[in-house]
Amino acid sequence: MKKILFTLLLLPFLASCQTTKKETQKKAAYAIQKTDSEWKNSLPEMAYYVLRQAGTERPFTGEYNSFYKEGTYACAACKTELYYSKDKFDSKTGWPSFDRGATENIEFDVDYKLGYARTELKCNTCGGHLGHMFNDGPRKTTGKRHCINSAALTFIPASTDE
Repeated sequence: MKKILFTLLLLPFLASCQTTKKETQKKAAYAIQKTDSEWKNSLPEMAYYVLRQAGTERPFTGEYNSFYKEGTYACAACKTELYYSKDKFDSKTGWPSFDRGATENIEFDVDYKLGYARTELKCNTCGGHLGHMFNDGPRKTTGKRHCINSAALTFIPASTDE
């Protein structure tokens, strides 16, 4: 009986080790790879915290929360295009929100850090953490809300040459 109980207690630990191994293998596939110290030296402190340590900036503090100029939002680490101003909306949550993104450039992962499954959004080029996706977005469009940290983004204004 003790062996069975021990085995049952050990299973979650073994499962988490397997998940970590898979996540490590996935990270090796990113087109842009740098060491932790290279990322730390090339990114501002908050961008490093968000993109490389999966941190979250405080609500209503990010540069792009109440920002509505026309253009493209790219990854602050590698400049991959991620979101477009036409898809941005005011979710009143304190973070920039989009109802969709450049799907080919966004990795959809699962995050259990809060004890339950959430859809984590990452840059598909460098693996940088962007934020999370929720199902409480505008019902008239996708119903999705990509809740993104401003520190994970850089803004590229639309061309005025048109």
